[in-house]
Amino acid sequence: MMNINIRRPYDDDIDALHVFFKETIPHTWEKEGVGDCVDEIQSEIIEKMAYLKKDLETNGRHHFFLIACMENKIVGTIAYGLCGPLINNCTDGRYKDMGEIGSVFILPDYQKKGIGTLLLNAMLIVLHGQHIEEFVLDSGYSQAQNVWKKKLGEPTHMLKDHWGEGADHMVWHCKIADLSINYRIE
Repeated sequence: MMNINIRRPYDDDIDALHVFFKETIPHTWEKEGVGDCVDEIQSEIIEKMAYLKKDLETNGRHHFFLIACMENKIVGTIAYGLCGPLINNCTDGRYKDMGEIGSVFILPDYQKKGIGTLLLNAMLIVLHGQHIEEFVLDSGYSQAQNVWKKKLGEPTHMLKDHWGEGADHMVWHCKIADLSINYRIE
């Protein structure tokens, strides 16, 4: 069994998280067959770092991260903040005032070991403790979509062929009370 620590990031984690995103985001895009989209990958890394900066500057009031650490190494992230423009556009603003769970990334060597589930469950507990009872989550990554379908059921909204033929974008609207929390990590 792995010893995973879930915690909020500190200012001292900025450099490590930048390295983390520079590894996980290109890896994710490569797995999706679009690893040659260098500008888009760089934009996503910059976006995640901007969210992290906002988190640290506001102590998580507007956007906040949880990170998974193993032996002082960051192995995973998850974040929560207001819905992004893609969700707002594809749902005609239905969830514009609702929070979105995102930025779920796990280092390649640590994937499929339950760390993502642990991060999601930790986030659900935090949100429930803040009296937040529902959220949205979106994904354009086909492999991640399969994971989210297993955990959250079928998506509430789908943008067919949004990223090209056969590459859909999916959005889930979830109520925390409807989800089971699994504390098991392999």
